[in-house]
Amino acid sequence: MRKRQILGGRVAVSLIAMAIGTSVALAQDTNGQDRPGIQNDDQNQSKISAHARNPIETAPTKGGTGSLSPIINHGGGVMVTPTVYLIWYGNWNQANNSDTPAGQQLVRDFVYGLNNSAYFQINTTYSGPSGTVLFGAETTDTGSQGNSLSDNKIRTIVSNAITSGRLPLNVNGVYFVLTSSNIAKSGFCTQYCGWHTYTTISGTAVKYSFVGNANRCLSSCAAQTVGPNGNAGVDGMLSVLAHELEESTTDPKLNAWYDASGAENADKCAWTFGQTLTQNSSGAYYNMTLPTTSGSRNYLIQRNLAATDNKCYINWVTRAQ
Repeated sequence: MRKRQILGGRVAVSLIAMAIGTSVALAQDTNGQDRPGIQNDDQNQSKISAHARNPIETAPTKGGTGSLSPIINHGGGVMVTPTVYLIWYGNWNQANNSDTPAGQQLVRDFVYGLNNSAYFQINTTYSGPSGTVLFGAETTDTGSQGNSLSDNKIRTIVSNAITSGRLPLNVNGVYFVLTSSNIAKSGFCTQYCGWHTYTTISGTAVKYSFVGNANRCLSSCAAQTVGPNGNAGVDGMLSVLAHELEESTTDPKLNAWYDASGAENADKCAWTFGQTLTQNSSGAYYNMTLPTTSGSRNYLIQRNLAATDNKCYINWVTRAQ
């Protein structure tokens, strides 16, 4: 999903799943054509394309194997090698077995494992992305904008992290604001589970994303109430993070890859997890195993669309769907 900001330039937002039944406004792409699927954000200052939370609320869905409606490039650039920056917002040292240092390490391990993985290589079909993901740096914000966040406050959190020098200004960066489950965010859990966008900071186009801990609403923002790593909230959060990183890579400024309805690559495969799911002893499903610095972990991550045939894949090397 995408957002177009009235002030601060063009923005892309990704919120995952099916379109919300609300009034729709139109934005224009780089060719001057009206762009469907755009509505007002939470403060009526931006235009967003919103896709709802998990519509299934049951066990993970495999999804189909056929070609979907075409996704095309509308003239915009892509990110060749995105660098991930993490902003831990709120209280990530709670006694709830989710917002914990171990939960933070689970996110770090996932970003590490994505690099050149058979999964992230799906993005190489979009004329430019290398399949490489770099881990940049991280910082903590325990609550500078309070415990109830708006879209504009997310931008402020990112801007403050950069202008204060806690994170570098990197045109190839994607800055993730990861909120603990005690933090409320307008639209989170009720309408969406995450989004991505961009704005201009110090003359640089900065790509950033909001992803909340799914522990706040497992039935809405996770595909299962148990996780393959024993942390259902953060395990669910990782699939949303993957979704936003993929779309930041292939449609960073709302003018690159999307289909006639405005859906980006990850939107088209949202909440589908492939034909081969494995269930562990705890009852949690997973569909991929990625390396860490000291071993490996299992994850349940949504599929991604390949631009070559408009099909959803979980592994580009084996073409597993």
